[in-house]
Amino acid sequence: MRLAVCLPGDGDTAARPDQPSGSPIALASFEQPARTAERGLFDFVLLSEGPRRIDDLDATGRPEPLTVLNALAGVTERLGLAATVPTALTEPYELARRLATLDHLSGGRAAWHVATSADTFTGADLRHDGSADRYGRAAEFVAVARRLWTSWSADGVSRPFAHQGRHFDIAGEFGLPRSPQGHPVVIRAGDSDQDRESAAATADVLLTRHRPPAAGRSVRADVTRRLAAYGRAPEDLKVLAGVTVVLGDTAAEAQERAVEIRRQRITPQRAPQLLGQAWGVDLSGHDPDGPLPETDPVPGPGTAEHRTRRLTLEASGRPAVVGTPETVAAELEAYVREDAADGFVLVPHHTPGGLDEFVDRVVPLLQERGAFRTEYQGATLRSHLGLPDPPWEG
Repeated sequence: MRLAVCLPGDGDTAARPDQPSGSPIALASFEQPARTAERGLFDFVLLSEGPRRIDDLDATGRPEPLTVLNALAGVTERLGLAATVPTALTEPYELARRLATLDHLSGGRAAWHVATSADTFTGADLRHDGSADRYGRAAEFVAVARRLWTSWSADGVSRPFAHQGRHFDIAGEFGLPRSPQGHPVVIRAGDSDQDRESAAATADVLLTRHRPPAAGRSVRADVTRRLAAYGRAPEDLKVLAGVTVVLGDTAAEAQERAVEIRRQRITPQRAPQLLGQAWGVDLSGHDPDGPLPETDPVPGPGTAEHRTRRLTLEASGRPAVVGTPETVAAELEAYVREDAADGFVLVPHHTPGGLDEFVDRVVPLLQERGAFRTEYQGATLRSHLGLPDPPWEG
């Protein structure tokens, strides 16, 4: 089983004043969960990106992920370090260099979650429309980055590169040789047909929504089928399902905690703001208990694919596995053994301490079942995930 933890810093898991979280931009708020994840032998920690504050539960400050991960490289030894960086925010050479630097500093533990864009509002921050051919730009962006990372020869000689495409036209020499793991692990996320195709073409890891086992098997089989078209084997891509875990000493206690957590996540202020992300317009003045907007959503990232007018919005939050440590461990193990996924990306209820209960109470049970490692077997993130080394160019 593969295990990772996502620390979004948004309304779902933000470091908030009413939580024992401390500053949302202090290193300690990231160091503590990272150390906990490494103590729990997790594959990697994923930091998400969001250039602007979205709502009233959002963290009061949004630090840039790669900067934070460079700091975490110095206080961890084996844990993978994954940064979410939207392709709309930067250029291939600049980002490839920053990620390669992290990969070298960490001894081969870096990963890049390729986000096509943050949301409709990000385009306004960047003074361009992030939705315009975002998948095409992302695909070309990843291809260029891979070429830069593999442009050095096996004997350590830098070779010139040149790329001319629809979105990028660059040439020169890359400033860093290959890292201990070849190059950073590439992560994609999403559930759409295009997200699956992009993952099959370019990714090492696909982050997907947690589903019932039969549906999870269907998604994994679909992605595996797509890999063959790109000359890739099933072991070249790991599928991780995003999930929140709610624990209790009894089933009833766990269910009670889950209900309370859901209530805390959706406030009267947050509901119209979340809906505004889906609609692509500012809906902060709308009644959260009123009908949906009369206007259609603005096409672009985050646009609702299915919508019905005059319905009251009800947000239930991220899929959760709820129960005692024993039942949660059994459910997670069964999900992986039934080939519904290779593992999970956990999203704690709050940071920095939200992961401790899972590591202390569930991880030992997974180890007893033989479903999870009892020690790291290698030093790089690729070795943790069981991924093959990337080929040399040419």
